[in-house]
Amino acid sequence: MINTLNLYLARKYTKNCLGLLLVFLSIIYLFDTVELIRRASKFDDVSLSMVLHMALLKLPEIGQITMPFVILFGAIYTFWDLSKRSELVILRAAGLSAWQFLTPLIATALLFGILQITAINPLSAALLGRYEQLETQNLSHQKNLIALFEGGLWLKQKNQEDGEGYIIIHAEKINRANWELNNVIALYFNNEDSFMRRIDAAQAILERNQWAFKSATLNTGNSPALPVEDYIIPTDLTREDIEETFSSPETISFWKLPGFIHTLETAGFDSTKMRIHLQNLLAMPILFAAMVLLAAVVSLRPQRSSNTSALILSGIFLGFVIFLGASFLKALGISQQIPVALAAWSPALITLLLGASALFTLEDG
Repeated sequence: MINTLNLYLARKYTKNCLGLLLVFLSIIYLFDTVELIRRASKFDDVSLSMVLHMALLKLPEIGQITMPFVILFGAIYTFWDLSKRSELVILRAAGLSAWQFLTPLIATALLFGILQITAINPLSAALLGRYEQLETQNLSHQKNLIALFEGGLWLKQKNQEDGEGYIIIHAEKINRANWELNNVIALYFNNEDSFMRRIDAAQAILERNQWAFKSATLNTGNSPALPVEDYIIPTDLTREDIEETFSSPETISFWKLPGFIHTLETAGFDSTKMRIHLQNLLAMPILFAAMVLLAAVVSLRPQRSSNTSALILSGIFLGFVIFLGASFLKALGISQQIPVALAAWSPALITLLLGASALFTLEDG
């Protein structure tokens, strides 16, 4: 009987969560599409199909953001529906405690959390990365490209010296204190992708509107290498441009995050934001379970003191308090005012403890 009941409650909760998720995503997709259409109206070469495609690529990431609210409101609706059908009264009359019929919902929430970080997140990261590529190509027409691999930092920018072609710059490591690149190579190509010349230097510093190469060597391929004491490459890249390129952890899959964090640190970049994002993902199942407990606290009160509007308002209030608290702690963690683990795990653990304590009080008086 217990197994049948657990399966029934888990199935009911899953159905409610998926229904709410579909509603949320539909509304968000509509508004996101309208916003993209507004941005695309400035360009003649961006079609409606491209806009719809871009909005769809962004949807899984938005789904991840809304998922804690889905878990919370899905649980509140499930308890409200059970109460409306007098099924909660029957469960109580059968001698079941709140913890017994909460177990399948908590287990379902944990499974949702595990599924999100192991499967949904990698899919979302890949699609969001593609979205950002299309956004750059179609809505901002940015020509500078920046990438980081195990071999170091790669940059692509316009060739402002000759007025045509592009330059690819590679550095093994970067010192963020003075933005000094070590073991630098600059490769010049024309618009037909033909090699023009190469600059090698032990160091290069990103200054205002220029790369300053020190003790460089110029090689055109047609003559012996020529030593150059100081070599300047004009650029429109800024330090903020480079740092912001690596500040979007949402485009990195959960499975690739540890390796990318190591690559960032090896190259000399700050990995705090990436490490917080990784720990947030690991804490997600715990946060989802805590949301179920909070839903139970606001939904399982005596019938005389609860109504539909109160449940909805309570859910909205709790959801936004948790969201704002998590955002505040994340900001403190990124600014390195508190440890990464504290910033990432506190919202989930505090919510879990508060929910469990309140439910114990509600059950045992």
